[in-house]
Amino acid sequence: MSASPTLGGGRRVPLTLAEAEAVEQVRKQVDRLCWTGILLGLAFTMTNVQQFAANGAAAWSLPWLAAWLLDPMVSLVLLAILRAEQVTAHYGIRTGGWVRGAKWFTLAATYVMNTWEAYADRSADLVVLHSVPPLVVFVAAEAVTDLRDKLSEAVRTAFTNAAVNCPDNEQTDIARAPKPTRDRPPGTGRRTSFDDYLRRARAAWQPGVSVTPAWIREATGCSRGLSSRLAAALASEVNESGGQP
Repeated sequence: MSASPTLGGGRRVPLTLAEAEAVEQVRKQVDRLCWTGILLGLAFTMTNVQQFAANGAAAWSLPWLAAWLLDPMVSLVLLAILRAEQVTAHYGIRTGGWVRGAKWFTLAATYVMNTWEAYADRSADLVVLHSVPPLVVFVAAEAVTDLRDKLSEAVRTAFTNAAVNCPDNEQTDIARAPKPTRDRPPGTGRRTSFDDYLRRARAAWQPGVSVTPAWIREATGCSRGLSSRLAAALASEVNESGGQP
């Protein structure tokens, strides 16, 4: 296979559906890895925050049990803000200062409660140990929203380029793929058109859904080759109309 051409700045243009689908898989993997790291970092801080909140209370006493609620309370608020920022950033909607302030406050609160005892004991190794997880969560929280938005844009661009540069993929796949029974109503021989599939996709799409060929195939039952063109068309409509196809 010949190498894909490049645009200005050395960016490669995916020429095949296989390359474009590989970009989509990378986006999913990066998203899962980032969220897994954030969840593990928050889980690591839970014990230290509990000890900070319990303040020497007897084990299994009410204050000791109540102290376990502090870290999940802060973490759930932080996760809710991060998830909301992902959706708003996907549609180019800027959040207000209160949202960013709440995110920074929850991150700072987690860091202070996690490292308070280490600073009080003046133990450099404990300060480093208990600083790393909150700081990783802080950096990941800042990066995950922009990273996911850029990767989603890369997925849309990849499938659009593949559809434009490899029209033969679509024709070959349509010829080989079995036609779903729902594509042809009983008593008619009419083939489902591109516009029919696109109308199905519009009806199935909801805010927050990432428009990819895989989702298009699931929502409409179209062939693999046609799904890339449908995904590009619907994604273009969604972007131009600000989230309403």
